[in-house]
Amino acid sequence: MRIIRFEDATGAVCLGSVSGGDFTRAERLTGDLFAGLTPTGETVPVERLLAPLAPVNILCIGLNYRKHADESHMAYPERPVLFIKPTSTVIGPDAEIVLPASSSEVDYECEMAIVIGKAARDVSEADALDYVLGYTAANDVSARDWQMRLDRQWARGKSFDTFCPLGPAIATSDEIPNPDALAITMVLSGETVQSSNSADMIFSTRQIISYLSQGMTLLPGTVILTGTPEGVGMGRTPNRWLRAGDVCEVTLEGVGTLRNPVAAR
Repeated sequence: MRIIRFEDATGAVCLGSVSGGDFTRAERLTGDLFAGLTPTGETVPVERLLAPLAPVNILCIGLNYRKHADESHMAYPERPVLFIKPTSTVIGPDAEIVLPASSSEVDYECEMAIVIGKAARDVSEADALDYVLGYTAANDVSARDWQMRLDRQWARGKSFDTFCPLGPAIATSDEIPNPDALAITMVLSGETVQSSNSADMIFSTRQIISYLSQGMTLLPGTVILTGTPEGVGMGRTPNRWLRAGDVCEVTLEGVGTLRNPVAAR
């Protein structure tokens, strides 16, 4: 099932299921995203598509693709590199990525995101996927000047408002037998700038979930960004920073395309 979160004609926030590439209509679902959903048989118009969930936490893995580490001039990590984005960064499809006035080097990063479906603590790699509700597309927008020079750590540069677009849907785990094999691309204003190669990944989905769960409970609704492939703006010559008028399109196989225009504050 592909699950979306949306506003209907009355402005109510609903959950629904979609098929194919049509996100203009959905079958309304009742129940809870984590306790269980039931189809109603009622198909309704989607007035506004929202992020497919409101995460309780956003955990992110850095440098998980060898070629991205190369273009960043950083060593391959021996264990997953964790950083955290605040939930205030989340926006949905078609919402604007707003460039903060305090940064002139805002970058894009297409990523597959894991959505945790039940509490996970100290889980093994063998059992890790049993705790996954599904997968969605993400854009780990990053202010490189803050990340690399001004603060010299990642928290602030990853944390500006609108810096975590998610969507357009959650593809449930029963539809994704091998998440590490999903193709993901970033098209920036009509140019394909990133595409994934799962063979380039350092840590698998199973490894990431197991590692993060050691001594730290992954609550239902936790979103885990799994890293970006090469091709980010920081790695290009000359650098290609986001600018007002750009459009970011992250396409994740089995999920759909997350589209976000870029605007200046």
